[in-house]
Amino acid sequence: MKKLIAAAVFTALMAGTALADTTLKLVEVITSPERTETLKSLTAKFEAANPGTKVEIISLPWNEAFQKFATMVSAGDVPDVMEMPDTWLSLYANNGMLESLEPYLAKWQYTAGLTPRALELGRDVKNTAYMLPYGFYLRAMFYNKKLLAQAGVTEPPRTLDTFAEASKKVSALPGKYGYCLRGGPGGLNGWVMFGASMAGSNAFFTEDGKSTFDSPGWTKGLTWLVDLYKNGYAPKDSVNWGFNEIVAGFYSGTCAFLDQDPDALIAIAQRMKAEDFGVMTMPKGPDGKTFPTIGFAGWSMMASSANKDLSWKLIETLEGPEGNIEWNKKTGALPVHLSAEKDPFYASPQFKGWFDELADKNAVPTKMPTYLEEFAFFKDSLVIKTSQEALLGDITPEELAKQWAEYMTKAQQKFLASK
Repeated sequence: MKKLIAAAVFTALMAGTALADTTLKLVEVITSPERTETLKSLTAKFEAANPGTKVEIISLPWNEAFQKFATMVSAGDVPDVMEMPDTWLSLYANNGMLESLEPYLAKWQYTAGLTPRALELGRDVKNTAYMLPYGFYLRAMFYNKKLLAQAGVTEPPRTLDTFAEASKKVSALPGKYGYCLRGGPGGLNGWVMFGASMAGSNAFFTEDGKSTFDSPGWTKGLTWLVDLYKNGYAPKDSVNWGFNEIVAGFYSGTCAFLDQDPDALIAIAQRMKAEDFGVMTMPKGPDGKTFPTIGFAGWSMMASSANKDLSWKLIETLEGPEGNIEWNKKTGALPVHLSAEKDPFYASPQFKGWFDELADKNAVPTKMPTYLEEFAFFKDSLVIKTSQEALLGDITPEELAKQWAEYMTKAQQKFLASK
């Protein structure tokens, strides 16, 4: 009997040790020091509420995140929970690597308080919530009031034509430029917004699945942006700029204009006086319309996780109203809970530009075709290489448009054939 009791005690102790050693891996891919510190704060609350569980945060720099995460996955180093960009969702969901969150959402007390758009976007693949968005990223145009005044620009430009004119005037100032071009990672949004605005439509495909990238209107928009760079209205080294570089280019006073999501407001507001900059609706094209991109990111659970219930509890901590608002105040995304609208932070004047844009019937939020499995490679690899070639004059804007159209047509027609 003593031996049986001793064995039972030993088994219980070992079970306790196993529990204490439970570690969840969490990967963040849209990384910055502020984001990581906030994530540490939130996961510390999760650990306190779940004794014996630890969270290992793996931070991947965004410029290399797509390739690095793919390498991790191929090597079998798969996390439990990951920060999922909208552009990656289809790739990993369609390959069976993400767990459906539907059973958890059905029982979650805060599901009813999510904005309808959050659930709609989270269910972008197979109408199943393979991701729970934490926030929305809507592009608007920052402008430097001081630089515009120095250049003799009396009003912020509201059209593509006046935007180019204002950029030319600012670029005539020594060491100054009009536009903070994002020629490196993450640059697709600018090409899409200017291309669609010049075309007067944000339709990526015709009904029979052909890409519109090489249509006359879109090609004119791509040419417009290439010319902006070639004419010297953007810094020469901006051909390689990513998020950090364009934001620094704006708050340092190098460029007068920056198109970005609310997340850029964090660094800008820390370094510029509120009266020295503004945020306005993206410039409109010839037909009076503009098509600012709207993106999202969220939390996904990997299907291979051995600790799914704990992983959901971690997502609950990150995604609950308290955690979600704390996270988005640091990341700059617009929260997904209806209750966030009552928070004084989002009622402040600094967010007025985005709310004005949302209220403008001629500013049409544009969602990327993230449902295509091939889109992640297109955005994070093909677009960067070919757009830089066009900016540097190695290929023409027409050749750029043709390459994009050929790739996206194949992806769309494959998608249509599988339906």
